[in-house]
Amino acid sequence: MVRPEPSAGILVTSRPLDEYCGLFGLTRRALCAALGAGPLLDCPGGAAALVAEVRQLGGRAVAVDPEYARMATVTGRALAGRDAMAVHIDTAPEISAAALSGRPEAYLRSWDRARELFAADAAEHPDDYVAAALPQLPFRSGTFGITLSSYLLFAYPEVFSPADQLAGLLELVRVTAPGSEVRVYPLHDSRGRRTPHLARIRHSLGRHRVTSSLLRVPGPGGRRPRTVLVLRRAAGQTRPCR
Repeated sequence: MVRPEPSAGILVTSRPLDEYCGLFGLTRRALCAALGAGPLLDCPGGAAALVAEVRQLGGRAVAVDPEYARMATVTGRALAGRDAMAVHIDTAPEISAAALSGRPEAYLRSWDRARELFAADAAEHPDDYVAAALPQLPFRSGTFGITLSSYLLFAYPEVFSPADQLAGLLELVRVTAPGSEVRVYPLHDSRGRRTPHLARIRHSLGRHRVTSSLLRVPGPGGRRPRTVLVLRRAAGQTRPCR
């Protein structure tokens, strides 16, 4: 499996919907429009508020994370992730979006609110929080109208090999509707070092008939832009070749 057992050094985060939109270069309107092709997939979901907030907008989203196999521990791990982010803001402001925005305390409070929304929504709608891990997701091909994957495959190169990253990306594409987008961010690790083999992965994706592009997204406060990997598979193709 691409992702290891829970607690293997991967932070559980609790980001709100607006942070997702900023990370992936989406507006709420664009996100809602994408839901016309199917629900949204958040993989990995962690303790984010995305599913709950999409529901408030009248849409449907599904979060996937192996941590959900032990749901009672997720909010505690998310609190630890929040504390780790607070340390990161203090020690690495040059690569911390929160510090660059000049509002680190407000940023951390947004995580607190998101964590509370997650806990309430997961208790009320447990079927929308699926315990699973890449590269084998329990969904039919083409289920989702848009898929977002943040802070996983490229963020932990010590955990995910290039082969793991490719397999994970192909699975995300498989469960997304033909012509719809998979967006992946970041393309660098926790120290800001960009993956050196992205071009090779994109070439391999092309061999599997998956198109890829790099989307420039404005950074916080007009700072250096972010780069998002955008993937699509051709209409009529039921599954990327393995």
